Amino acid sequence: MAEQVKKVVLAYSGGLDTSIILKWLLEEYKCEVIAFAAELGQGDDLETVRQKALDTGASKVIIEDLREEFVRDYVFPAFRANAVYEGHYLLGTSLARPLIAKRQVAVAAAESADAVSHGATGKGNDQVRFELSYTALNPDLKIIAPWRQWQLKSRQDLLQFAETHGIPVPVTPEKPYSMDGNLLHLSYEGGVLEDPWREPDPEMFMTTVAPEDAPDKAAYVEIDFEQGNPVAVDGDRLGCAELLARLNELGGANGIGRVDLVENRFVGIKSRGVYETPGGTILRMAHQAVESITMDREVLHLRDGLIPRYASLIYNGFWFSPEMKLLQETMDAAQENVWGRARLKLYKGSCQVVGRKSTRSLYQPEYATFEEDRVFDQSDADGFIKLLGLRLRLQASVGKKE
Repeated sequence: MAEQVKKVVLAYSGGLDTSIILKWLLEEYKCEVIAFAAELGQGDDLETVRQKALDTGASKVIIEDLREEFVRDYVFPAFRANAVYEGHYLLGTSLARPLIAKRQVAVAAAESADAVSHGATGKGNDQVRFELSYTALNPDLKIIAPWRQWQLKSRQDLLQFAETHGIPVPVTPEKPYSMDGNLLHLSYEGGVLEDPWREPDPEMFMTTVAPEDAPDKAAYVEIDFEQGNPVAVDGDRLGCAELLARLNELGGANGIGRVDLVENRFVGIKSRGVYETPGGTILRMAHQAVESITMDREVLHLRDGLIPRYASLIYNGFWFSPEMKLLQETMDAAQENVWGRARLKLYKGSCQVVGRKSTRSLYQPEYATFEEDRVFDQSDADGFIKLLGLRLRLQASVGKKE
């Protein structure tokens, strides 16, 4: 027996899973369903999404433009920390889920709904990201996870359900990619991509040109940072979403930001994912370049040691946890002196730092030079090295005695 539910707010995209879920909720729970769609820069025609939800049976459709909030409050904080999961993944999907969940909870409160629902499978990470966020923000809400409840076991079952109920879906049996997009990235998984040896179809990519097809002339870009946040591109001060969109366009045109990896999901399964993150790739490299001349050595090294833990918290769904709050405050404190400009060269998939400068730079040429200088007494290094080597000398002497 389905749990008694009066009204549920569904995270709705209009894709295969959530289209089926909307109809399934109506049949299984006999409840009112409000479809919530977030505009995160995914490029969908949201008015078409609205009409599809209404046609499928939603009592109400709420669409919110969250692009600025997404980049300002989720993407930029993560990039202030140089967050990257398992060396390659820039967390595009992981960062979007807590924001969607947050707005679902707010809509539930405004509409007097007693439940929320999502389209994440029981094998993936998104179920954890959504549900930990729901729990942190309103533990009294009932959570409905259809993939863990219904008898539909595969994408083929969903396609059959859609055909039976007359629900149009954007996926065909011949091309069953699962795609997720926002201003930070576009991801692909499932279908033929489940074979980790098979190269992705070149026609699959939508936001980046193939590096070999990129222009034969290099492009240059300059990005300004204030307290670790990007604020301008080539001297133009831009809003958060506009700035990332500008870098996406530039990076995509030059074949920047493609990643093909097998990652470790939180549930213990390895998963093959292909990502396009053009603007984010440029942004992270530029940020690191400015940090290199403005951050104290020990602060930078300490912060870098925290990045794997910080990235795992995001990936695993703990955005609203106490430990995440503590880590974010630490990451932001490390950015107080990160002001400056980075210059990058983009060429056929390569993103290379070619310049960095700052009025707060800790890099002093008169100290760093290999030429003659008047500020550094090289003989001072004698005592420095002797003290550093003292414990090694003592250890060696013990070895000789033995």
